[in-house]
Amino acid sequence: MTLLKGQQAPNFTLFSSELKEISLKDYAGKKVVIHFFPMAFTGVCTTQLCTMRDTFGYYDGLGAEVLAISVDSPFTLAKFKDENNYQFLLLSDFNKETSKAFGAFYDEFVFNLKGVAKRAAFVLDENHQVVYAEVLESAGDLPDFNAIREALN
Repeated sequence: MTLLKGQQAPNFTLFSSELKEISLKDYAGKKVVIHFFPMAFTGVCTTQLCTMRDTFGYYDGLGAEVLAISVDSPFTLAKFKDENNYQFLLLSDFNKETSKAFGAFYDEFVFNLKGVAKRAAFVLDENHQVVYAEVLESAGDLPDFNAIREALN
């Protein structure tokens, strides 16, 4: 089931592209924007994260942390981050637990791939309550970046 506005976000601990354990609880007292994306190095996913990269200063100015999560390995995410100069953390949900907990998960994806994160965006307040939730059924669609910004104000 998809996490909805008003619900408490589940805590998670994932490995970053820098091979460090990162938990949601590490951001206690801070707003958090979480982007789920299906796969590194694909067109729409690159556009999604590059849009966040190019508007990062806006989120930084609001004291919001940006986290991007996919089921790719930390090693794949490290290369993806390096090639695109992302200044926010990329987290590996290789075991698919966090994607499922947020309701951002395809049991079956294109090319008969099983267990891939859906494209989704969540904005959490300082107490990590969901103030914005968008889970897209079509991997070809991008999240509503304006709505994400509005949810942070």
